[in-house]
Amino acid sequence: MAGCQTVADTPVTRAAAPPGAAQAPDTMRWLYGSGEAAALSIQIFRALADYAESAAASNPVNSVILAEGATPDAPRFVPCGDKPKAALFDVDETLLLNLGYEYWQARTGKSYDAAVWDEWEHTGHGTVRPAPGAVTALRRLRDAGITVLFNSNRSAVNAAGTERAIANAGLGPAIHGETLFLKGDTPGGSAKDPRRAIIASRYCVIAMGGDNLGDFSDAFNTKTLANAPRRSLAGSGAPAQDLWGGGWFVLPNPVYGASLAGGLTDIFPPDVRWEPGESGE
Repeated sequence: MAGCQTVADTPVTRAAAPPGAAQAPDTMRWLYGSGEAAALSIQIFRALADYAESAAASNPVNSVILAEGATPDAPRFVPCGDKPKAALFDVDETLLLNLGYEYWQARTGKSYDAAVWDEWEHTGHGTVRPAPGAVTALRRLRDAGITVLFNSNRSAVNAAGTERAIANAGLGPAIHGETLFLKGDTPGGSAKDPRRAIIASRYCVIAMGGDNLGDFSDAFNTKTLANAPRRSLAGSGAPAQDLWGGGWFVLPNPVYGASLAGGLTDIFPPDVRWEPGESGE
């Protein structure tokens, strides 16, 4: 019976950084350095490619892009018709890991700086890497006749730099206005729904991947939407729950983005707050 026993997790001691060496934030160490993050990324991309290959073979009636006016809690989808099949991806921290930029942030401790990010879009193409599993997944999609599309909030002004970064990571080709859609291509700033509408008018999108729920619908990133209702909109019991792994695929990103909003009382509702010595038992 010894083989059936459950053993409590034992912390694994790993080599410490040299004395005085700078430490990256825990979130960066996890996303960019851990085997767990790599395994999870590969797992998601494999599932996405499996799903897309199967969906393409079944000739779906509808895209997985929400129709105009539809929301995750009242979903309707753009019809496919005879449009060519495609898979749509966010870029940063979905397909592409911005290791050079995040190194600069970790080393300096500085927060997001628009001017530095603009320079990064222009010049950082040599210090990016593909997310684990992404290159293989995109190759499988293209081999299956599925067009790979990119929808990023990088600036359209810097399109050439983004095309080069995607190509350098082995994820291309990406051609602005054809397979690459960027902030500034449509009104609405960082809103992606207007770009998705253009994409859905040209393609039958059978799978989408992103690290932020706004990569699937702008409704998830409404400024007035607090943590709990945003989680409910995406979670158990919501119509959208059937889309996760069924056309919509989320990549982990604990480093930045809308998922990191909320304080202690937002994350832990009153009915789950516990303190030692207060149980009354």
